[in-house]
Amino acid sequence: MSIGVLFAVLAAAFLHALWNALIKLGTSKVGGMVILSIAEVPIGLAVVLWRPIPAAEVWPWVFAAGCTHFFYKLFLTYAYDRGDLSRVYPIARGAAPMVVALVGAVFLADRISPMQYAGIGVLGLGIALMARGVFTDGESRRLLPFALGSALATATYTMIDGLGARVSGDAVTYVGWVFVVDGMLFSSGMLAMRGWAVLPAAPRAWVVGGFASAASYGAYAISIWAMTIAPIAVVAALRETSILFAVLIGWLAFGERMTRGKAVAAGLIVAGVMLTRL
Repeated sequence: MSIGVLFAVLAAAFLHALWNALIKLGTSKVGGMVILSIAEVPIGLAVVLWRPIPAAEVWPWVFAAGCTHFFYKLFLTYAYDRGDLSRVYPIARGAAPMVVALVGAVFLADRISPMQYAGIGVLGLGIALMARGVFTDGESRRLLPFALGSALATATYTMIDGLGARVSGDAVTYVGWVFVVDGMLFSSGMLAMRGWAVLPAAPRAWVVGGFASAASYGAYAISIWAMTIAPIAVVAALRETSILFAVLIGWLAFGERMTRGKAVAAGLIVAGVMLTRL
C-alpha cells in the first residue's frame, strides 16, 4: 500500500467518525439523522443517474438493506441520546464485525483463521470492558441495548450488502440505490412516526446534516476506491481506526471523560477488529 492510499484510507476513517460526531453534536439526534437521510437521496441519484437499472433480482436486496439501515440509524440516534460518542461508537462499530465473523462461519461457510479467532476474543474483551465502563463511570445503562442493536443492524446490512452486490455485479450502482432507498425510508418513516416537528428549524442544523451526509458518502467512496488498488483486507482493517478517531473527537472536541479503562477498551476493540479483518 502506497503512502497516498494509506492517508486516503485514514481520511475515510476520520470522515466516518466525523459524521457520527456531527449527529451527536446536534440537539436533536433523530432530526440530524433525518436531514442526513434526506441528503442521501440526491447523492444516491447522482451516482445512479447515468448507470443501468439493476435487474429484478437485485431489488429485494436493495430494499432489505434499506430497511436494515432504518433500524441501524434509529438505534444509533437513541444510543447517542443516552451516551457519549467515545462510549457508543466503539461498541456499535466494534461489535458488528464480531457478529459478521461468527454468523459467516456458521451460516455462510466462511473459513475463520486462527488469527481471526484471536481477533474475535480480543474484540469481545474490549467490548466487555467498554460496556463495563458504563456501570463503573455512572453513565446511563440504557445506551447499551441501543448501541448493541445498532451493531446487530450493521452486521446484518453488511452481510446483505455483500450478497446483494454480488447478485448485482455492479457494486457502485447497488450502493447508489441503497442510498436512495435508505434515505427515503428513514426520512419518511420518522416523519410518519414523529411528524414534521422532528425536522430542526435552524439553518445550521441543515448545513451540519448535509455535511454529515457528504462525509458519510465520502468515507464509503474512498474505502471502495482504495480496495480497487490495495489489498481489501488491509484497507478494511485500516479503516477501523475510525474507532480511535471517534474516541479522540469525543474527548478533545466534546470534553467527554477519558478514563484509562475507556482508552484500553478502545485499543483492544481496534486491535480485535484488525485481527478479524486480516
